[in-house]
Amino acid sequence: MSRSSTLTRRSVNPSTLRRRSVLGGAALLGAGTLTGCGIPSAYVAEDRRSAPDRSERDKRLNFSNWTQYIDTDDQGRRPTLDAFSKKTGIAVTYTEDINDNDEFFGKISPVLTQGADPGRDLMVISDWMAGRYVSLGWVQAMDRANLPNVTANLDPQLSSPAFDPGRRRSVPWQSGITGIAYNRKALGRELKSTADLWAPDLKGRITLFAGLDEALGLLMLSQGADVSKFTDDDAHKAMDLVQKMVDTGHVRRFTGNDYTSDLASGAALACQAYSGDAVQLTAENPDIAFLVPEEGGELWAESLMIPNRAVHKRNAELLIDYYYQPEVAAELAVAVQYICPVPAAREVLAGSGDKDKAELAENPLVFPTDEMRARLHTMRDVTSAERPELHKVWGRITGV
Repeated sequence: MSRSSTLTRRSVNPSTLRRRSVLGGAALLGAGTLTGCGIPSAYVAEDRRSAPDRSERDKRLNFSNWTQYIDTDDQGRRPTLDAFSKKTGIAVTYTEDINDNDEFFGKISPVLTQGADPGRDLMVISDWMAGRYVSLGWVQAMDRANLPNVTANLDPQLSSPAFDPGRRRSVPWQSGITGIAYNRKALGRELKSTADLWAPDLKGRITLFAGLDEALGLLMLSQGADVSKFTDDDAHKAMDLVQKMVDTGHVRRFTGNDYTSDLASGAALACQAYSGDAVQLTAENPDIAFLVPEEGGELWAESLMIPNRAVHKRNAELLIDYYYQPEVAAELAVAVQYICPVPAAREVLAGSGDKDKAELAENPLVFPTDEMRARLHTMRDVTSAERPELHKVWGRITGV
């Protein structure tokens, strides 16, 4: 995200807004079906996941993350990481080498399948892809005794996703909402529902996400489905509606995170969007509004995970727990402005004496209100058995 020093003026940089983006799927399609193709299964059994932990004698940690997804000062330093190193003596090698979920999956999968050293102790993975890592046995269970702050402060609404009940193998780094962004001034009215996207005067002026995992949850919610346990019929019903809208020219196009440029230019009046992007877009143009539809929006997270054979596992757990201190979580929230997974950070910002930070504490796209939370739902993972058929249908619809 933008590293602007203020909270009210932030630039949208499309190259950094790709946390949940996926336009392909080849890597995913192969991962769950290797055995059926005559190739040895990629699954790694529990007893082959750990490596001797060097944390006690080797005060280091290798951390892979997305670009611009941490606090950075004007000199390019990372204050929260520097403070962690000073406090613990653990030197952190921080690498912004995750640019796309598929791409990173393809890069790390041969190493994890073969049981080799992954060269990193911590990585941040989007929730739908995190489910793939868990189901393949590619990440280690964390020692909850090393995570007291996580236990005490993790947002209950993020505490037990379907892909990782009880958060044994993942801990949210940041969270967000998939909803609707629209230009209310140009449109001349407020939107309330995802179904409002299909209004006649929006024909050719809306965009939807090209990625199945990004688009499907919101579409199913609009039709009354329980996305935490959606059925094949729920998915196909939503896709049938999209096919109809494509056939009639209602959908302008399917996008990655470049939807922000369509909305900013006026080429699109409404679109599927992410809450973290909306914070920036609204700062640039107050006419842009973000909607959590009355029938519900999708809540998701990018999660910290410890890959198999990581050699600084305890050091990684100490870093994870450090970021769940409310004061540290608040500092990170100021920088990235996604949903903070530590609700207690809100009080830190509200009581900071800083006007901009106090305003951020009241932003429901960083600290959702109870009313908004009641409309947030977490979509279960698309299983490896379901994915090939759903991807085939969705790919035919989107042309991607």
